[in-house]
Amino acid sequence: MSLNDFKRRDALRLAAAAALTGGATGPALAATPAHRPLAFKDPIWNREVSARLEACADPKNFVYGAVSGVVAGVRDGEKVRPLMRFEVFSTIRVVRMADGNYQRLCREVVFYRNLETGQLMDEWDNPYTGERVKVVDVANDPYNYVIADHFPQPPSYGGLNKETRPPRPFIRNWSMLDENTVGLESDIHLYYPSAMRPEKWLRESPGAMTRVSEMFRYVIRRSDLEDATLDHIPYHGVWNRVTPWLPWMLMDQAPGHILYTGTMTAQTKMVHPKDVIERVRERHAKYLVAPEKVEGPSLSSLERYALEQTPAAPRTKKP
Repeated sequence: MSLNDFKRRDALRLAAAAALTGGATGPALAATPAHRPLAFKDPIWNREVSARLEACADPKNFVYGAVSGVVAGVRDGEKVRPLMRFEVFSTIRVVRMADGNYQRLCREVVFYRNLETGQLMDEWDNPYTGERVKVVDVANDPYNYVIADHFPQPPSYGGLNKETRPPRPFIRNWSMLDENTVGLESDIHLYYPSAMRPEKWLRESPGAMTRVSEMFRYVIRRSDLEDATLDHIPYHGVWNRVTPWLPWMLMDQAPGHILYTGTMTAQTKMVHPKDVIERVRERHAKYLVAPEKVEGPSLSSLERYALEQTPAAPRTKKP
């Protein structure tokens, strides 16, 4: 079934579902093929707009994700410490499946900048240990999941995370920020066995368990969210990630963790800094185009590090 068929078939149903928007304000408009009222409590509406937020309704098209911000270190007994900046470059496509759900297809890379000079880094002076360490780019290919009328199960990360949840309709946490602006909150919190076992990865491991959280905050124009003719629904927002020390920091399983805080968007054209685009072309050229099909397991940067890197030699103690 094409997207246009879906729009025509569901226009009247979605007009009725608009009554379930909860906090929506302002005059309601009649549903038409070009206008679909907000329906926050409708799992199908959530699925359809989420697919167009993530990427484009037309699978021939894709979006470029961009996040830019600061990486900070968090340790007991001291204030949070900014350590470096980061840049995310991703390409994301969605493909409609036979059951009406969408396969999300993504590649993403993360580079790190010197906090003071702004230069993209290949080495970094760790202020906690006094060592100069090699910076390892994040290169996740792929990171996929299905956008459906029910929430997906938590990521398994190659079988390490065995948490499962009862099926739950895909009703997301929307809010009206004002009459013309919609907010969306999307969080995930995970705690699962580490891929970098401490007995092997003496310097890189976070310990026996990995604790990761990601918090997304989207800000969307109401008119865009209601416009059924948009192939992609534009947004801006904030992305936060709580994660163990980056393994290449070589923190020797010390207590503490990392906090990413960044601003995010997705566009149908590249809006990234010039040096980021150049580095993607030089090091990860295939990331310039979103995948067209599922290829391989979806893993986070921590599991990929364990697969692609080798443990560092034990630190030589200074006299």
